[in-house]
Amino acid sequence: MKTYAKHKQCGILLQLLPVKYRSPELEFKLEEPWLRDYKDNTFFLIDGLLYHREKHTSALVVVDRDDISLILQEFHDCPYKRHMIEDRTKERVASTAWWPKWEQELSEYINTCERCQKANMDWVTGLVPGGKEKLQFLPDNS
Repeated sequence: MKTYAKHKQCGILLQLLPVKYRSPELEFKLEEPWLRDYKDNTFFLIDGLLYHREKHTSALVVVDRDDISLILQEFHDCPYKRHMIEDRTKERVASTAWWPKWEQELSEYINTCERCQKANMDWVTGLVPGGKEKLQFLPDNS
């Protein structure tokens, strides 16, 4: 991860989390869903990295805005990992990183993936048109 300095909400959390007492002035600057999750104690710091945990899930690294496209690319269209269907890509991201509205951004990324569109594939079901044949690999012709 790069730095969280460019991301306003992460910067505020980095100021709030190390302090034992709540700061209403800083909390007021947090936007939703950051504020709700902060009040629910889902954020914490370890060695300068910001983590997020919901319910009984594993702690996930909060991704800086600049790194989201890299993560989506790595988990969906990296050549040695193939172009994964949406559910499979979602599983991989969900076990690694967190940012607000990540599921929506992941869906948009896959639905606008040029190679997937060329393959004319339904990336939710993993089926090519006709619904019988599953396609998991698209050769990289670049």
